[in-house]
Amino acid sequence: MRKAIVIGGGPAGLSTALRLHQTTDISCTVYELRPEPTTLGGAIGIFSNGMRLLHRLGLHDELLSRGSSHSRFVLHSVQGAILGEQDMVGAVREKMGFGYLRIKRTDLLDVLLRATTKARIPVHYGKRLTAVEDTDSGVTITFADGTTDSADILLGCDGIHSSVRTLYVDPAQTPVYSGLSGYGSIIPIAALGSSHAATASQVRGIDATLTQEGAFAAMSCTAADDELYWIFSGEVPLPEVGDTRDGWDVRRKEEVDGFKDTMLQVLEGASGDWGTTMRRIVETTDVVKFYPVFKLPPGGTWSRGRCLLLGDAAHAMPPHAGQGVSMALEDAFLAARLLKDLPLGQQQRVDEAFATYERVRRPRVDEIAKKAASNAGVRKKTGPVGLRIKEWVVWAYMWVAWAVGLKGVGVEERHLVYDIDEAEL
Repeated sequence: MRKAIVIGGGPAGLSTALRLHQTTDISCTVYELRPEPTTLGGAIGIFSNGMRLLHRLGLHDELLSRGSSHSRFVLHSVQGAILGEQDMVGAVREKMGFGYLRIKRTDLLDVLLRATTKARIPVHYGKRLTAVEDTDSGVTITFADGTTDSADILLGCDGIHSSVRTLYVDPAQTPVYSGLSGYGSIIPIAALGSSHAATASQVRGIDATLTQEGAFAAMSCTAADDELYWIFSGEVPLPEVGDTRDGWDVRRKEEVDGFKDTMLQVLEGASGDWGTTMRRIVETTDVVKFYPVFKLPPGGTWSRGRCLLLGDAAHAMPPHAGQGVSMALEDAFLAARLLKDLPLGQQQRVDEAFATYERVRRPRVDEIAKKAASNAGVRKKTGPVGLRIKEWVVWAYMWVAWAVGLKGVGVEERHLVYDIDEAEL
């Protein structure tokens, strides 16, 4: 039987292993650096193109039962007025039957892990990769604990700080700080108190407000609409403490209070019921999750020998197009498609398959990355006049999109209806 080693036990790695199990005879073993499934992270948005692929994995309905499928986007001004409202996937949902999902990262990971357990795909934790030995006949990896494993191919799904990339595929490609960070939390709506809970319970999708310091957003992240994920994204220097690789939870009271005080100062001038509710959301927060946003420069190497990078390990981009998980899913599906009948014992055929993977994926990934970078602009610091201009630009974009029937915030409709299984090879 053909064998693949998957490095990375997050959504990219588990999805890749599941798709290979589903459509090929390749046996997968997954190795994860962390000692247990991570609880770090907030809530993840998945658009229609990703939801269709999760449906093909057989996970769509279970994910819907846990996350919020509301797709309304509302832009508020700091003066309290609603500048614009839009269904992010209205036309797309009508065309293809799949919409939008906002789900807690812990719930997404739990669903994927349940599926890998059912498929009898082994997942091993606490395994730090230290060496990769690649030959024409196979690849052997070594871990910090001295154990080794061998397979026909190695798939690096281990995120932006990928060990597979750093140790072997492209050591020169290093992440760079985008200049933006996000911090926020998940809170129960009931904790806001009856008066504020009434306003917050009206959040169906994403409610956002632009400020001079960045962008604040709150969104439902459970099927019962009983929890809100809030996040503020803006320009900050890279902190000198904490896990700058993946972010960290801030739990010490004085540190949490520091984040909250900063956020309350940003929102001090926000008016209306929504302005008051935003401040109450921040005040209710007990744990702040901090995320420095890194990205990989374009043009890096995605494969070498018998090793292939997928997801953020290959092309990490800022999250401002809402396509991170969906891009990883598309990678996984294309890789499985190319490997299905591939004679892994023939290095030349492996090289050809990996070259096809890059040829198909790069144009789309580059375009999404450019859109994410463009969307990051509204999160940068500005003055009062600059804020008015930012609000006007976003309002104008939403109005034009409504006028011509292009419903979608973040990326265009054509990206949301894209089907990787129909991509020409």
